[in-house]
Amino acid sequence: MGRSSQKPLDRETLLREALNLLDEKGLQGLSLRALAERLNVQAPAFYWHFRSKDELLGHMSAAIYREARETVPQCNHWSDWLLFYGSALRLRLARQRGAARLCATVQPQGHDVSLSPAVIASPLTSLGLNERQGLNAVAAVTSLCIGWGSYDEDGSMHRFLEGIIDFDESFNVALEALVAGLASRLK
Repeated sequence: MGRSSQKPLDRETLLREALNLLDEKGLQGLSLRALAERLNVQAPAFYWHFRSKDELLGHMSAAIYREARETVPQCNHWSDWLLFYGSALRLRLARQRGAARLCATVQPQGHDVSLSPAVIASPLTSLGLNERQGLNAVAAVTSLCIGWGSYDEDGSMHRFLEGIIDFDESFNVALEALVAGLASRLK
């Protein structure tokens, strides 16, 4: 059932409610029709804020990455930044149903998000890596987190692994090994 909204519909409200709907219904259950019902509006009202469902999904993906990156503290070494980022991204993905799948399949986009290689790599270039090294490192850690997100999400594989591994410990081992391997390669 939709909720009554007294406030005018804006981009942030749409984005927040779309993320809530993703959490409730997963990526397959996320539709403009379901979002419209949730907000008690007609689906065409969205087109004032997002040109398409794909654009909305891109903004949702960007919001997830942005939230993870904003939690990383200031670091003195690029390897520390990667460890904090990996942990933050994994936690952000695990906090929301469908988030890992969304980030695996949708290109982030947004007016407030610059997707240039320089910006993506900037936390690492400011700590001594060149842009190519920074991009490769961010891509590797992001890929690990997205892949791990499929284990974190409740499902048959999660239930199978639950009795075999400690998810947190295994993720930390994988992340630390990945970052150590990058450090070894970049010496």
